[in-house]
Amino acid sequence: MSNHRFSALRDTDVVLDDLPAELAATIEVRDAWIASLPASATGMEFLVADLQRWTPGMRLRVAFLDGTTDLHRDIADATRQITDACNLELDFGVDEQTGEFRRWSEDDTDHVAEIRVSFDQTGFWSLVGTDSTDRTIGHPAGIVGGHPWQRSLNLGGFMTRRPDRWQGTVRHEFMHALAFKHAHQNMRGPCQGEFRWDDDPGYTPTTDDGGRFVPDAGGRRPGIYTYLAGFPNFWDRGKVDHNLRTADEATSVAGRFDSASVMLYRFEPFFYASDPSPCAPTGDGVSLSQEDKRGLRLLYPSTQPELQALTEQRRELQTVVAASASEGGHESASQPQSPFARRIDQVLARSLEALP
Repeated sequence: MSNHRFSALRDTDVVLDDLPAELAATIEVRDAWIASLPASATGMEFLVADLQRWTPGMRLRVAFLDGTTDLHRDIADATRQITDACNLELDFGVDEQTGEFRRWSEDDTDHVAEIRVSFDQTGFWSLVGTDSTDRTIGHPAGIVGGHPWQRSLNLGGFMTRRPDRWQGTVRHEFMHALAFKHAHQNMRGPCQGEFRWDDDPGYTPTTDDGGRFVPDAGGRRPGIYTYLAGFPNFWDRGKVDHNLRTADEATSVAGRFDSASVMLYRFEPFFYASDPSPCAPTGDGVSLSQEDKRGLRLLYPSTQPELQALTEQRRELQTVVAASASEGGHESASQPQSPFARRIDQVLARSLEALP
C-alpha cells in the first residue's frame, strides 16, 4: 500500500490507535454476549478483562510480516523494559545462525506467534491481550484479527519513518498486546471532563496544506471532534467517543489514574479545557512509569502465593461461567456450542494447565 500518509507525518501529529470498524464490531458482539450472562458475586463482571490476560510465566511468541532485521531488533530491544518488569517472556524467535527474527505469513493456517506484527497498515494499534489469538475476533477474510493469517499489532510507517518517541509507541502497543488499556479512559481519571470536545464558538473550519484542522483567521480553535476528523486520523464522531470517552464498563478493571503512564495519549495543550490540565501527561512518552511497572507485576506475578491465588480464581471462574451460561439459557462452557463459550473454555483450560 502507499506510504504517503506516513511520510507526511510531523512529530506534532497525534496518531491514535485505530482498529478497523469491522473488527471492533466483532469485539462488541463478543463483549455483549459475555455481559448477557447472569451476574455473579464471584466476579463475572470482570470476565472479559480477566480472559484478556495471558498466563503469568508464559512465553509469548512474536513474529513479523514485513520489515528489516535491524527494525525487528530495535523493536525487540524496546520491549525489554516491559518484560523486565513482569513474569512474562516475549520470544522473537531469533535464529542464532542468521540473526533473523521470526516471521509470519498471510498464508499461515496455524498460529506461528501470539503477537503478529506488521508495518504496512495506517496507524499504530494492537488487539488487547488474548484477543490476538481469538478466532471469534475479526472477519476471516479481513486482514486484522485473531486468526493465524491476520495482523494483531501494527506500527504503520516504521519502515518509512519512525515517529518521535518511537520506543514509547512500541511500548504502548505491546502493552495493549499484554492486555493493558488506555489511561485516558480510566473511569477514575479526570480526562473526560478535561478534553475540549467542541470547537471554540464561531470557529470556521480551516485546514493547512496537509489537511490538518488548525485555528481559523480569528484565532478560534478546533475541538477534538473536528481536529480528529482531519489528517492523519480522519475519525468520525462515533469513533472519537468510543476511543476517548471514559469507559465506565462492567468489564473494565481500572487502577488509579497515572498521568506518567506510557498508555496515556500525548495531546497538544489546546486539547484540554484547563492549563495545566490534570489529564496532560507528565511522563516522557517513552519509558514505562512506576505505575506501569506496578501494573505489569500485578497482572503477571511471579511469587508462588500469587500464582496459586490466580489458579484458584480461574478454577472458580471456569465453574461460574459453565453454571451461569447454563442457568441463563446459554450454551454450557463445558460442552460449548457458541464460539464464545468454546473460547472461554479453551482459554481457562490452557491457563490452568500452565499454572501451579
